[in-house]
Amino acid sequence: MLIAVTGGTGFLGTHTVAALLRRGHRVRLLARDPGRVPSTVDAVAGDVTDPAAVARLVEGADGLLHAAGVYTFDSRRRDEVWRVNVEGTSAVLDAARRAGTGRIVHVSTVGALFPTREPSIGPASPVGAPREAYLAAKAEADRIARGHREAGAPVTITYPPALLGPDDPHLGDQNARLRDLLRGLMPMWPSGGLPIGDVRDSAELHAWLFDAAAPGPAYFGPGHFLSTREYLAAVRAATGRRLPAVFLPARAMFPVGRAADLLQRAWPWHVPAQYGALYVCATAVPVEPGAPRGDVPARPAPETVRDTVAWLHATGRLTGRQAGTAGILSTVDAGAGAPTEEVLP
Repeated sequence: MLIAVTGGTGFLGTHTVAALLRRGHRVRLLARDPGRVPSTVDAVAGDVTDPAAVARLVEGADGLLHAAGVYTFDSRRRDEVWRVNVEGTSAVLDAARRAGTGRIVHVSTVGALFPTREPSIGPASPVGAPREAYLAAKAEADRIARGHREAGAPVTITYPPALLGPDDPHLGDQNARLRDLLRGLMPMWPSGGLPIGDVRDSAELHAWLFDAAAPGPAYFGPGHFLSTREYLAAVRAATGRRLPAVFLPARAMFPVGRAADLLQRAWPWHVPAQYGALYVCATAVPVEPGAPRGDVPARPAPETVRDTVAWLHATGRLTGRQAGTAGILSTVDAGAGAPTEEVLP
């Protein structure tokens, strides 16, 4: 199949393109900078909000993976988040429907279903009404995708968890938060939990959807729901570091997050506290047992954390001391060997 892909130079996108190529598919990418596109795939220059470029992307394609999106809780990027995640989704799915694309996969996020009064989320869950800019944009994009599906378009929606993993081209928010933690910038933690998954597993799910005979309407990305204490325990186990932390009720920390967002608009350097991250921890619930996840198992969370930390160290984003025992791992999928220095816990 010829698969048109948006967001193919991003974190999930690059891993998914690699998985599609391994399965023998041909890939055509929409990219603002075609020079960044591997020679093994075709490239169309343009942006997801450019109808002409999107029309060129989907012309003659057998399938579409719409993975383009801005994932950030950075308050300075709210206009960009809405433009790309909402207006871009509308333009891309409109073009695919006009072109008669036979299989359309729209990448949403579990956060688009938060908050909920139910103890878990699943394929029957309604779109949420989150009071946070990024999640609100993804919820609106989800409504657009559902609208096309209800009108008869062959749209499958996927709901990945927060993704960690190696080979992150832009060091997205989730991997950056892990780095902040290991740099000692996150001594205070909210209560609650978060959905965590490995980018490599979600990439395999998306590639599998183009091989499946008749994919269903919705799938949840492979992953695990961890309390914030369990997540911190996984990082401690992966690194061998103590990482002392104080836990506070997530909602009690909301004023701190909002104040940090206001500060970030004026402060030129990165502020590690973000309202959006606190909001997720306060509102997240697990995926219900039995929800469709495709033919892809979730690898253990400690393995994902270990590989991510090892990659952060191997690429110079963490010192050996910060990476702890994960810094001396040699079996990481990043392609860069881990250094041989002795590392202190």
